[in-house]
Amino acid sequence: MARTVDPVRHEARRLGIIDAALTCFARHGYDGTTTAAICREARIGSGTFFHYFPTKLSLMVAVLELGTAESVAWFEAQSGRTDATRVLDEYAVRAAEDASDPRTAGFVRAVGAVMTRPEIAAALDRDARALRDGLLPWVRLAQQAGEIRTDLPADRLVTWLQALLDGYLGVVAAETSFDPVLEQETLRDALQRLLRP
Repeated sequence: MARTVDPVRHEARRLGIIDAALTCFARHGYDGTTTAAICREARIGSGTFFHYFPTKLSLMVAVLELGTAESVAWFEAQSGRTDATRVLDEYAVRAAEDASDPRTAGFVRAVGAVMTRPEIAAALDRDARALRDGLLPWVRLAQQAGEIRTDLPADRLVTWLQALLDGYLGVVAAETSFDPVLEQETLRDALQRLLRP
């Protein structure tokens, strides 16, 4: 008789492994992280690890995909709102708070070390497209309402928003003296200034 799998427990275990991997990748980098270290952090055996993820690389992809899924869900949760400028501002706050996770800098460096691998490059591309697709309707709506600048087309303005957000993450990863908790308001201000009519 086949064993019954509790989907809630299965997903909770999967998310626990992803969280442990995020911690390990942030602490030791991609190459310095072993599946054994992830298993210790997640308090699981190697058999359990390989039941969920066939390779360390597939787990790195899963971490990235979880972040993408969370962004997509956030934008979907804003559906029906009419205050586009406020949605854009709230996304800036969300992005700044995410960057303030103490693991962010190390994880960004770990991803950077393997970003040319096709699986990672594809996951990063999906993430960038999801963010673009999430931001674009709100930028268009805010432009139509005359609340943000209209001298740039919406898609170009989104490209600049993404450039600012990606650059911010780059500084978080590269500058050890840069405190993303203290700099949250400056990021928000920079994004508001970019959008200002």
